[in-house]
Amino acid sequence: MAGFRVLQLLPGIGPSTARRVLDDIVVKQEAFSTLTSFKAPAAAAEHWTSFSDVVRQVAQASSGWPSEIELICRWYEPHLERKYEDAQSRQADLIQLLQIAMSYPSRERFLTELTLDPPEATSAQAGPPLLDEEYLILSTIHSAKGQEWTSVFVLNTVDGCIPSDMATGSSAEIEEERRLLYVAMTRAKDQLHLIVPQRFYTHGQRSTGDRHVYASRTRFIPDLLTCHFGVARWPVLAHGPSTADDRSKSSVDIRSRMRAMWG
Repeated sequence: MAGFRVLQLLPGIGPSTARRVLDDIVVKQEAFSTLTSFKAPAAAAEHWTSFSDVVRQVAQASSGWPSEIELICRWYEPHLERKYEDAQSRQADLIQLLQIAMSYPSRERFLTELTLDPPEATSAQAGPPLLDEEYLILSTIHSAKGQEWTSVFVLNTVDGCIPSDMATGSSAEIEEERRLLYVAMTRAKDQLHLIVPQRFYTHGQRSTGDRHVYASRTRFIPDLLTCHFGVARWPVLAHGPSTADDRSKSSVDIRSRMRAMWG
């Protein structure tokens, strides 16, 4: 399927020609000699040699990782400009893809992660505004790679979540978690909100239970950096001395609550 799609990036090659090339490879059981000897259509002739060379270098891993994907991007750039009017916007996606690929140790690891958690869309130029633009997008950090939104809310920026308590066994794992937070924060164009919950309620208690643990802000944003952030708390607490009326409003009928729980 991948070969079928890649072949059709070349000018003059449609589904039937792509299928014929792949059938020849299956019959001959030799990809390189088939590509080299194949008589490409006139429109694709000037691109065919470079295409065959890129396939050979990637398959033989002669360039090494991540140089392989840089080689592929260089080959793809002229076809990107030829096929798409918004080539400049799509070029930004290639740059982001290359940066992401450099964080993986091998091609196999990169492709596995990309297959398991692919991005849902690519960037493009803005179109006419929609009447209904008030909506919320839920995304994992991995799926957010290459995306940008006006306002971004990063949930649970606390130790144990970012970095995950399952990914703090080595300095390399911690640095990977730091990179993920950086990816999440840089998705915001105008407004970035890092949500730090005050507490987490423990499991295995009644729905009305109050056993909890206090959360600690992620180690990636130490006190030294908090001066670069605005701090807001919710709910907003009123300041000033309380009055008798305030105390009467805040009183709780414990006896009635206990009877309701056990009645």
